[in-house]
Amino acid sequence: MNNSKGDRLLLLINKILLGVIILVVVSPLLYVLLSSFLQPSILLTKGFSFNASDWTLEGYRRILSDGSIMRGFFNSILYSTAFTIVTVTVSILAGYTLSADGLVGRKIFMIFFLITMFFNGGLIPTYLVVRDLGMLNTIWAIILPNAISVWFIILSRTYFKAIPNELKEAARIDGASEFKIFLKIVLPLAKPIIFVIALYAFIGQWNAYFDAMIYLEDRDLYPLQLILRSILIQNEVQPGMISDQLAMAELQRVSEMIKYSSIVLSSLPLLIMYPFFQKYFEKGVMVGSLK
Repeated sequence: MNNSKGDRLLLLINKILLGVIILVVVSPLLYVLLSSFLQPSILLTKGFSFNASDWTLEGYRRILSDGSIMRGFFNSILYSTAFTIVTVTVSILAGYTLSADGLVGRKIFMIFFLITMFFNGGLIPTYLVVRDLGMLNTIWAIILPNAISVWFIILSRTYFKAIPNELKEAARIDGASEFKIFLKIVLPLAKPIIFVIALYAFIGQWNAYFDAMIYLEDRDLYPLQLILRSILIQNEVQPGMISDQLAMAELQRVSEMIKYSSIVLSSLPLLIMYPFFQKYFEKGVMVGSLK
């Protein structure tokens, strides 16, 4: 296809803008990744160096040898996985139910759900509910309070409404129950929206630390993000990472090294997940948002 001069100019401008956006997004990631392998003193004095003697894996060795960070890493995997399973299950079941045309009071239920998107009880009432339910300092305080997302329910409901009713009617004629229709027909067609909700839920819970800071007291239950908060914001290094004889300069050096290495380590699960979810993610977002 022959493009006019105006079209070629527009394509060139688009390519330049996309290149700038990619550069803006990728540059901080590359900076953190390269900084995690460099000696902090070299990074501060010389900047990036490609001299092999200036590179080190000490930050990663200290993280892998430190019990609190690795325990937080596995806690985050546990919390995020359990949270994702609960959120996907509730969202898919609620969305499918609300998509049924014959559901009595469907509009009332939707209004009830929508109100919760704009108004909530606040931090103190929520804390009191969690406390009275006996969930303080337990895994359930991290998983259950935010497991139901109205946005995910609406997204799944919109997706299910796009599935032709003829498929379900044909199954009913063959004698299939509603549960069998959902399990054998609807659910296999819902893979895109399931993976979209799973990805969003996992990322949201993986990056969360506020609920853990409020509801957890035992440091053994802390997720990785809460431990990283102590390192990045409060500039704390766990006693097991360094010996008492190190000077303050060494403490700061180790702290800087651990900061960058911890950020890279905490990003690995998301970077590993996304390529497998990408094809479902694109399809699910487009169908769930446009239909």
